[in-house]
Amino acid sequence: MRLPVIRHLSTFIEENDEDFVHETIETLENLTELSSMKDEELDVIGELLSNMYGAIEVNKMMREEGIPQRDAAKKFMERVMGSIDT
Repeated sequence: MRLPVIRHLSTFIEENDEDFVHETIETLENLTELSSMKDEELDVIGELLSNMYGAIEVNKMMREEGIPQRDAAKKFMERVMGSIDT
């Protein structure tokens, strides 16, 4: 996960619509089922997916908790890092 990518996607969601990101996620997840995909390609798709899911979560925190994007992104990353440490 890359915080700058999550922030950028979160801004995209704010300016457009979250549905675009959900549809992209569905497309990328469908691509992972292709048997000819190489491991490196799957790694890239996985990284993109994790960033998109992260942006959706950040946007959700901003919307539901009314916190600024920077704080929501930081809170999200702390939650992710906390789950890795345990």
